[in-house]
Amino acid sequence: MAMSSGMVHLCRLTGRSIGTVIGSSRGKPLTSRRWYITTSVRNNLKFKLDERTAHSSLDLFKKDTGVIYRSLGLDPTLVQDTPLRFRDWAVVLADAHIDSGRHYWEVTVKKSHEFRLGVTDVLTSRDECVGTNSTSWVYAYVQRKWFAMTSGKQVPVPLVGKPDRVGLLLDFEAGRLSLVDTQKVQVVHTIKTQFRSPVCPAVGLWDGELLTHSGMEIPEGL
Repeated sequence: MAMSSGMVHLCRLTGRSIGTVIGSSRGKPLTSRRWYITTSVRNNLKFKLDERTAHSSLDLFKKDTGVIYRSLGLDPTLVQDTPLRFRDWAVVLADAHIDSGRHYWEVTVKKSHEFRLGVTDVLTSRDECVGTNSTSWVYAYVQRKWFAMTSGKQVPVPLVGKPDRVGLLLDFEAGRLSLVDTQKVQVVHTIKTQFRSPVCPAVGLWDGELLTHSGMEIPEGL
């Protein structure tokens, strides 16, 4: 079944994979058991991406610190069925949880033109895309523009451009997630909220590849 370029573009804007538009089934309820394997040391978070959460169109590489988008992807029936996995959305979560402290990590974005970066509740619904619900907070890059997203609302983030690499600064107690210019070492935009439960880094990807860099000290001045 061929899809028009307009339909493909609509899928990407909403965050939904092409396979979902053609047809999909709802996943099993997410259990409340503690599924993460890495805990956050205060102000020094180190994580990998968790394959168990990855949509079938996403492949992990470089010891699970990078992710690449495959337009066809794997047959969902060949992927291990787990309530942790995103079935309708091209999203993968990190294997860490954060419940305190300030943490900083960076993402190389130069090989992608459509993605979302941020955090989400550890037990967020796998039936929703990050940025579309009240339990996720992300920065989205689409059509050469940046947006801050939560609860489906988009706020333009001006004067960012398309750097090769960006930083994310999370202050759990203060309820702040900031996008950081790694060249100028300064905050570009901050999402303000109140985190009521542990969160983990999240990535949505609909083009190219991304590479995460964690275990980093917070740069001076941030």
